[in-house]
Amino acid sequence: MNVEARMESLRQMHHDLEEAIKEENRRPMPDSAVLSDLKRQKLRIKDEIARLDAEH
Repeated sequence: MNVEARMESLRQMHHDLEEAIKEENRRPMPDSAVLSDLKRQKLRIKDEIARLDAEH
């Protein structure tokens, strides 16, 4: 997979995680452990996008 395709894939995953976070927050009693996990995953992907962008 080339860099552009990898970055697009990461951006899509980042977007999907953002939607999952919003959905969890809409629940009457959001699960803080789930939210923490989703946010951690989102941050990891954001860091990977930034790293690839800096290298490219």
